[in-house]
Amino acid sequence: MAEANSSAAARPVQAHPQAKPGYGKRSAPDQERRTGKDFAHLPPREAQIATFIDRLPEGAAMDAKTLAAHIPNYGQAACRTALRRLSEEGHLRRVTERIEGDGGSTHWVTRTYFSRTARDDAWWADFQAGDVPRSEPRPPTQPAGKPPRSQAYEALAMAGRMDPRMTLSAADCTALEPLAEKWLARGSTPADIARELTAGLPPEVHHGAALARRRLRDKLPPELPTQPPPGRTLRMLDCTICHTPGRPEALPGGLCRDCRGEPAPYVPQAIPPAEIHRRADAIRTTLRTPARTRA
Repeated sequence: MAEANSSAAARPVQAHPQAKPGYGKRSAPDQERRTGKDFAHLPPREAQIATFIDRLPEGAAMDAKTLAAHIPNYGQAACRTALRRLSEEGHLRRVTERIEGDGGSTHWVTRTYFSRTARDDAWWADFQAGDVPRSEPRPPTQPAGKPPRSQAYEALAMAGRMDPRMTLSAADCTALEPLAEKWLARGSTPADIARELTAGLPPEVHHGAALARRRLRDKLPPELPTQPPPGRTLRMLDCTICHTPGRPEALPGGLCRDCRGEPAPYVPQAIPPAEIHRRADAIRTTLRTPARTRA
């Protein structure tokens, strides 16, 4: 089912807008390798929209309005409903993060973390707390004897999907794989690599593999620092629909109580002090009255 939908969703996305710097889509960590059946458990509409989002680069805008403008046949209401379903199925969470700026300043940004691998509420709670356990991979779904593609290979193949001028052959991807692996080792994501390979292209590209090789060598990012920066990223989960912040246990499926359609818990009404005094006086009066009189 997902394979049938992916043809429409995997069209070039170079025109898809980016969110404001620091905002937009972020890929969740420790995902399984992409296959043709990642979203086969979803209804057709949700599977197509999930496939489209999965192919978007980091930082892309993925609100319902933007998705509706770039996915054929679906309006904002349909995209909003699909985002809700993807949240309930564990594929995304909306997160507000504190970002450290220059000079010790901090600011907050809202990001939507997307995972092609469905996660349960406990995993997302650990992620919010900054402690993401490594998940056990599912059994491989590729045909026997066919090795899984590496992230480096996927990044090179992704460039052609983002811009047809950088379409590489299978042999090109294999030959350039070691160079792309260096980017991954220095903290780049596959989407980062594909974006660098497709940015600012000339009107015609006569030899995509040669251009990719030169860019992979000339634009190689610096090595990561030996020690990670101290502290953890401070995150708060938000409701996917209304953006109300809350603790993970208050947002099952990424939704607040109101957006889940659940009634508010019953809270007994407090008795006003004047009524308490009135009832106490009535009880004292009853106790002071002789039994025969009361009868």
